[in-house]
Amino acid sequence: MAGHCHHDHCGAFDGQSKAYRRALWAVIAINGAMFATELAAGALAQSVALQADALDFLADTLTYAISLFAIGRSVQLRSNVAIAKGASLAVMGIGVLGVTLYRTLVLGTPDAVVMTGVGALALAANLASVLLLLAFRNGDANVRSVWLCSRNDAIGNVAVIAAAGAVAWTATPWPDLIVAAAMASLFLHSATLILRQALRERRAAAAPALAD
Repeated sequence: MAGHCHHDHCGAFDGQSKAYRRALWAVIAINGAMFATELAAGALAQSVALQADALDFLADTLTYAISLFAIGRSVQLRSNVAIAKGASLAVMGIGVLGVTLYRTLVLGTPDAVVMTGVGALALAANLASVLLLLAFRNGDANVRSVWLCSRNDAIGNVAVIAAAGAVAWTATPWPDLIVAAAMASLFLHSATLILRQALRERRAAAAPALAD
């Protein structure tokens, strides 16, 4: 891959390759299908963790679509797109924390069987996405945000499966709530990474113009 420069201002891979575009189209389809599947399953199982993971699939679908739009654009525009994606990820993390708090006050034990089955299906989908994007994990903020979202999905699915086992063992909703809160924290951490890199790249792109 052409983009192995690890400095935000020295020509990091910006997504301009047919292979990367094909990979993005594939993961858009995968994530869109899994969003609908997990959203329905989360409501059926009354699982906050599944619903949080469904929101992550939706965010990833939108992220990948925006990333396709930004490919080949100016550094300034790509940085602004990455900033918007980082901000939306942060909002989603805060939203998941709010839902988790609500479920803590209105307790109901989720269906561990549904959580396990759907979590395993989602993990398979996310591992496929991770493999498709593995070669493109280094790049500018726009490209890196795609990788981080894909990685978050895989981590989240492992956590949902673990929560399902704990829910079945304890017969309480607390493992589900704890996992949902942990996933929200992961969203916020990834949002911070994306925003920091995007802001650095935008400043670096603006520096030559200011010098002139």
